[in-house]
Amino acid sequence: MLGLFRKLLPREDQFFDHFAEHSRTVMEAAEALNTLLAGGPDIERHCDRIVQLEDEADGITREVLLAVRRSFITPFDRGDIKDLIQSMDDAIDMMHKTVKTIRLYEQKSFDPGMQAMGAAVVEAAHLVAEAIPLLNRIGVNAHRLSTIAEEVTRVEGRSDELHDQGLKDLFKRHGSTNPMAYIIGSEIYGQLEKVVDRFEDVANEISGIVIENV
Repeated sequence: MLGLFRKLLPREDQFFDHFAEHSRTVMEAAEALNTLLAGGPDIERHCDRIVQLEDEADGITREVLLAVRRSFITPFDRGDIKDLIQSMDDAIDMMHKTVKTIRLYEQKSFDPGMQAMGAAVVEAAHLVAEAIPLLNRIGVNAHRLSTIAEEVTRVEGRSDELHDQGLKDLFKRHGSTNPMAYIIGSEIYGQLEKVVDRFEDVANEISGIVIENV
């Protein structure tokens, strides 16, 4: 009877499966966003793809939160599990908000600075996707996890620089002649900066989990 009862309980490794699935979803959305920022005729298709992936990520997040409530044993602190999956979900939510902004203003082309920030989003997403499976063996992978977190922080720093330079360039081109173009451009830059910021939040959560479990 006890054996049957244990089989009905969620297994610890399901959390890592969900984390990995979510990180892959976020990475795919980041790549779609980067492709979108290149412009061209397929912008709407890429927007639709990001919206679809954001919905899939929400479903995975709900599964994780449900598993936390149902599990007697979790691989690490329940609060850390919730914070990690939520920070990952915040990153793709921010991509969705960026898509909404692009659609609202019907943007079809994007500045080189925006495209560079799109590449930074992809880099951060790939780093997180590498880190997440390593959490299954935190002790063995602690050094690499810490290194990845530092790399994400450096990506975020470069993103800040791209954001600031992008706003300067926008102002030089549009500040006195086309205020609306400046407003729209600055909002898109701001949204992209927040996407990378959310990846730094994920990196901070990973660092915290490493510190608490090593």
